[in-house]
Amino acid sequence: MKNELTIVKVGGAVVEDEAQLAQLLSDFIAIQGPKILVHGGGRRATKMAERLGIETKMVEGRRITDANMLEVVTMVYGGLVNKHVVACLQALGADAIGLTGADADIIRSVKRPPVALAASPSSPVDFGFVGDVKKADGAKIARFIDAGMIPVIAPLTHDGQGNMLNTNADTMASETATALAALYDVTLVFAFEKAGVLSNPDDDTSVIGTITAADFDRLKADGTISGGMLPKISNALAAIQKGVKRVVITSAQAIGKSGGTTIVA
Repeated sequence: MKNELTIVKVGGAVVEDEAQLAQLLSDFIAIQGPKILVHGGGRRATKMAERLGIETKMVEGRRITDANMLEVVTMVYGGLVNKHVVACLQALGADAIGLTGADADIIRSVKRPPVALAASPSSPVDFGFVGDVKKADGAKIARFIDAGMIPVIAPLTHDGQGNMLNTNADTMASETATALAALYDVTLVFAFEKAGVLSNPDDDTSVIGTITAADFDRLKADGTISGGMLPKISNALAAIQKGVKRVVITSAQAIGKSGGTTIVA
């Protein structure tokens, strides 16, 4: 029988708020068994870019990562945010280790080619130094866990040619969970500001308890689910289909507790 492993992905809005972060980390270390934390940090990267006089360019909510912005996100995600989270976990007695995809070659990506978006199908958008995950090495990540450490993974990967790449944190969590599914019974938790996936975005109590692939198609078609929740659920369904035992979308205040939205095959 495989041991259980919990992977929690938390967004930048939580890790950048000291009170929310403190509560999250306290709840996180209370989870029984081995665990991994994957974090974002986009808002802090935007603020740092502004301080440095670097323009932030977004297309349909996605960041354009040119050479200057790559330096910013590498500094912020892999340095400021990651090491702060690691230090806070160490202060709580948890032996955490901060990682990017380049460290120990745990997650390798390929640079995303220009993408044709719905708003401009004839003019593909070049997102710059953005990585699409090619391989996550579950065996290497497991070595840190077996050594009694808690990996804290920043949303950065590399291409094996010496280039760092900005990579979506939800994708990082999903790919990490998938890579470890052969070794553990993995529960993947996407923690953010809401109590789960809502049927009414203005009603925080309207949590949808479970979502299947068929439900997702229907809810996407009728507009109930849109925006940033679309890739989150797509990543969740992909993880389930590749062997992850359970995926939950819930609030940062509810990790390790019941509730939220469970994604099922």
